[in-house]
Amino acid sequence: MFRDHQPLPLNQYNGLWKRGDADSCPSDHFSNCNNIDFVQSGFRWRDGINPYLAIPNVRRLYTFTQETGQSLLVLDDNGNIFDTGQSITVPILTVTGMTDFAFVSISGRAFISPSNGVTGLEDEFIYVYEGDGTPARKAAGDPPVTADGALAAANSATAGNVEAGVHIFAVVYETDTGFLSAPGPVGAFPTVTADGTKKVDLSAIPVSPSTTVVKRHILATRAVYPPLYTGNTEGYEFFFVPDGEIADNTTTTLTVNFFDADLIDSADDLFDLYSEIPAVVWLNTYHGRLVGGATFDDISLTLVSNVGEPEAVNQIDGLLITPLDGKPQTNGQEFRDVLYVFKQSRTFAFSDNGDVPSSWPLTVLDQGVGASVHGIAFVLDSGGVNVDYLITVDYSGVMLFNGTFIRPELSWKIHDLWIALDRDFFKYIQIINDTISQKLYVTLPERQMLMLDYQNGLTPKDVRITPWSFDIEITTIALVNTNTLILGSLQEAA
Repeated sequence: MFRDHQPLPLNQYNGLWKRGDADSCPSDHFSNCNNIDFVQSGFRWRDGINPYLAIPNVRRLYTFTQETGQSLLVLDDNGNIFDTGQSITVPILTVTGMTDFAFVSISGRAFISPSNGVTGLEDEFIYVYEGDGTPARKAAGDPPVTADGALAAANSATAGNVEAGVHIFAVVYETDTGFLSAPGPVGAFPTVTADGTKKVDLSAIPVSPSTTVVKRHILATRAVYPPLYTGNTEGYEFFFVPDGEIADNTTTTLTVNFFDADLIDSADDLFDLYSEIPAVVWLNTYHGRLVGGATFDDISLTLVSNVGEPEAVNQIDGLLITPLDGKPQTNGQEFRDVLYVFKQSRTFAFSDNGDVPSSWPLTVLDQGVGASVHGIAFVLDSGGVNVDYLITVDYSGVMLFNGTFIRPELSWKIHDLWIALDRDFFKYIQIINDTISQKLYVTLPERQMLMLDYQNGLTPKDVRITPWSFDIEITTIALVNTNTLILGSLQEAA
């Protein structure tokens, strides 16, 4: 023993320290550690890993929760997505060139967007999956065309109330997910000059070739005074005709009867809907709307659906634009009634003003900090209703966000390690928050992980950090059964 040596009792082990030179490491931290887990006043080896599912070459995992239980959506290296609750050999979607995908669950359905990890995939679209093992299909749908049926209209021999004047008619398809298509057949809307005493007979009503169409709806304009009729069949407002629903995809004739006063439900917004919604790199929800951003053709574009209609995205009113700086959007999240849209080192805020999305005001919140593509993990309060704060990942580190970014970052203790990460591969970083075990899991560009334990507090001082390494390269992570960590890899475990 050294004379006059004073022993240094350690009753806390506070994880890795990688900040400054070696002498700056506090006595209760490790200058080097790996594969440990923290317990009260100590540490132990982390748990081992066991095979979970025999799906090789995994690129991305998402937890898909339905009323019937949880499953995983798994993307392999061949562009196949599997629903593990249905089959691990038969994919629900296959897209050539898909190396990543965005996902959000709405009303028990999965909305899936193929990507390359930077933008939505070129010439690809958002898909909707029912969760029952049947293949995912493109969200939205095509409108009626003349090949489906050359819609015709004529005054009926039956007495009725269709008011005197020119009326224009159209048809809308409704799919099994409730999506209403644009009106059709475009360019071939029939007209009737009513005398005010008859019904109107419709024939050759279009029948969709798609098996997803389960209903059709008849549209009509109010009476136009004949001398003022322009002949532009698309230049007048269309309305849903009362009792104009056809609850099948086979009937080709219908007789309609209505007063102009009955035409109150406008269908004009349907004309501008996407029939195929461009693929994006991120998906989420905001105020009952599907939102997503960074298409292949417009990296600063956010698409916003109608309220309660995730497949109905208006090509004029449903668009938000973040400032053009040559960098793609990476993520988006609703937080305290605001939609935050992120780039890798920029953060923007949109506020719903009750009008169409294109009118929502934009605020540039931060021009130095943002979030990576899979770099947002949100925390729920005890009731599971309101988001208390966000935990984000960007070039600066792992950060708390409560409307502004809180400094210092949660990863302050390992600043030197984080700054050394390859920025070209931040699209591979993913963060998951296990609120039960109070741990954050972060995949790294070099295909390994960090574990941040916040049982002592979610502050830069109290969080305990350790690297975790494995015999396989970790490409993606997910949580099932609340706090069971699932690892995905392009390799098989040794």
